[in-house]
Amino acid sequence: MTQEELNPFVMAQKQLDIAAEIMQLEPAVHELLRWPVRELHVTLPVRMDDGSTEIFHGFRVQYNDSRGPTKGGLRFHPHETIDTVRALAAWMTWKTAVMDIPLGGGKGGIICNPKAMSPGELERLSRAYIRQVGRILGEDMDVPAPDVYTTPQIMAWMMDEYAVMRGHNVPGMITGKPLPLGGSAGRSDATARGGMYCIREAAKKLAIDTHAATMAVQGFGNAGQYAATLGASLLGIKTVAVSDSQGGIYNPHGLDGKAVIAHKHDTGSVINFSEADNLTNAELLELKVDILTPAALESQITAENADRIKARIIAELANGPTTVDADEVLHDNGSYVLPDFLCNAGGVTVSYFEQVQNAYGYYWKEAQVHELLDEKMTAAFHSVAQAAEKYGVDNRMAAYIVAVGRVAEACKLRGWV
Repeated sequence: MTQEELNPFVMAQKQLDIAAEIMQLEPAVHELLRWPVRELHVTLPVRMDDGSTEIFHGFRVQYNDSRGPTKGGLRFHPHETIDTVRALAAWMTWKTAVMDIPLGGGKGGIICNPKAMSPGELERLSRAYIRQVGRILGEDMDVPAPDVYTTPQIMAWMMDEYAVMRGHNVPGMITGKPLPLGGSAGRSDATARGGMYCIREAAKKLAIDTHAATMAVQGFGNAGQYAATLGASLLGIKTVAVSDSQGGIYNPHGLDGKAVIAHKHDTGSVINFSEADNLTNAELLELKVDILTPAALESQITAENADRIKARIIAELANGPTTVDADEVLHDNGSYVLPDFLCNAGGVTVSYFEQVQNAYGYYWKEAQVHELLDEKMTAAFHSVAQAAEKYGVDNRMAAYIVAVGRVAEACKLRGWV
């Protein structure tokens, strides 16, 4: 596979192009939606603990704000690229639209290795980013959130730096904050919980008994860990395999999610867990399970391995884990894909709930957050399922049709095209 085919922004544009053709989208609307409306590149000098100064590079992309302020995570990653951030901002645009919440899509990133940085260095980097990017942020402009290798603590530092710049507290300018600083109950597991609600609805549609179902989870970070534990507690699903960047583990009789989390905390990886056999990430993807949950990075299921994927449901908690060519193979082979910007939209939905709570200074109980999230995820699932039947397309293209239609309508109503 060529580098261009693995470029996530090229992939995002191709997916949009297919939807635009099916929808017979006007050329000007189509071209507008292929590109970010604005992006900011920044250079960040940061004083390190040893007294030296290191130069970091960062981005913030605001893809489309026709339906409301842009919204999207911030990633700290050594291999971050502007095209990855553009693709993720595009997917955030479709994600907020398919969930029918009044936000647009954005994304940010810094090229760094957070695992090699001290808390003090991470704080200085976080504050440096806000000093540069803060000029285009705000609760009515663009609202960041946690993503890969960023945490509630990093959100707290960023919120504080923004408050210093503005001269007063603005809790709604960022989400995923710690609870004492205006975070929302139910935010920590929202991405995985929303995915479980989607899996529940898909299982009903496919007549799968989740209490007899098996699941493999690729990527055992925040979303993957919650997927394993919530799969069991909410739906009775037995997780038989999980993996992280160092490799995976497999036990056909099931894994104790909490025990695996404790093992990873103690050793730094899931591998060498005493009650399972080691396996590779590639082997995990091809296991014979009812549900496969990619919760790692982009382009994990490609044309090269799609034919060997055996799962009946593929629940994409990661962003962009499946390439365009792989989608066709999975659809032809009868896999029921829950596409990323539907399946993992629980996170942005509860982030939106956090913004709402910040705006009027009243905070909901966790049970209310769960109830409202279930309501939004279930409605979004069925709008996508109906579009799939109406247009005779797979779920990803149906999600695009729903989302692109809503964004295109907003652009037209504003008179942009």
